[in-house]
Amino acid sequence: MGHPVFDTASVVAALHGVRREWREAQQRSSEPGGREFPSRDALTEVVKSLKGVLFPMRLGPVDLRQESEDFYIGYTLDAALHALAAQIRLELRLYDSSKPAERLQAQAQSLTTEFAQTLPAIRRLLDSDVLAAFHGDPAARSVDEVLLCYPGILAMIYHRLAHQLYSQGLPLLARIWAEMAHSQTGIDIHPGARIGSGCFIDHGTGVVIGETALIGERVRLYQNVTLGAKRFTTDAQGHLEKGQPRHPILEDDVVVYAGATVLGRVTLGQGCTVGGNVWLTQDVPPGAHVTQANARQERAAPASVAQPLAFNL
Repeated sequence: MGHPVFDTASVVAALHGVRREWREAQQRSSEPGGREFPSRDALTEVVKSLKGVLFPMRLGPVDLRQESEDFYIGYTLDAALHALAAQIRLELRLYDSSKPAERLQAQAQSLTTEFAQTLPAIRRLLDSDVLAAFHGDPAARSVDEVLLCYPGILAMIYHRLAHQLYSQGLPLLARIWAEMAHSQTGIDIHPGARIGSGCFIDHGTGVVIGETALIGERVRLYQNVTLGAKRFTTDAQGHLEKGQPRHPILEDDVVVYAGATVLGRVTLGQGCTVGGNVWLTQDVPPGAHVTQANARQERAAPASVAQPLAFNL
């Protein structure tokens, strides 16, 4: 019995037509050329290398010896930065395809150099996150266990790196890294969110942190916490306005327990605690404790006569 013959030619032709329709609708060029968009596969390898660069004896190669750390870091970092620069150049070209190739290359190299210079500061921030998890979880037996096992720490590694790219005007690369973390941990942190040192995301599954959220130092979040937007402003044409501050502000030492939902540009004051499954859309004063019982007042009262929450201080 011979090999089956499939009619691939008709499928190829049909897919060509679909792609042409899409490019015409999106006003994209149909001219022959190389890859237009950054590669998820390439960025996966870059972030894998960067994890080893940041934590060589824990997230680096299995046979690495401590006396060879600097050699490994130098070699791996150089390769990772060259690969990252190529992806940065692709994103820059998306924004301005008319810019000469040599200018794109120079800009990509400059941005990559800037990114590399932030890695020591990122490592210090991650050390503070690891210590926060170790001291905040009685089940943690060592900082090594935290680094190797805790999804919240993995999510923070991705976020610290992605946020740096986002801050340098590279939102697409940053978002790709953020979505990699999301798929691996169930923790969805937009790379635009600003998170202070010593952040501990315990368990983590289902945590969502929006783009414009501001999180202070030593903040602790549990699983299924949402720091989201309450409403979205639109322009005169009805299109969503991008980048407007619409997510919560959490000051230092705030704790938000499992299942809590905090929506809108509200402020949770320093040292306050939000209980499990609370639905919150207004400010909380410093040191206050919000539980389901007092938060329910806001939902029960009609909008026109809604009363402020009776916080436990």
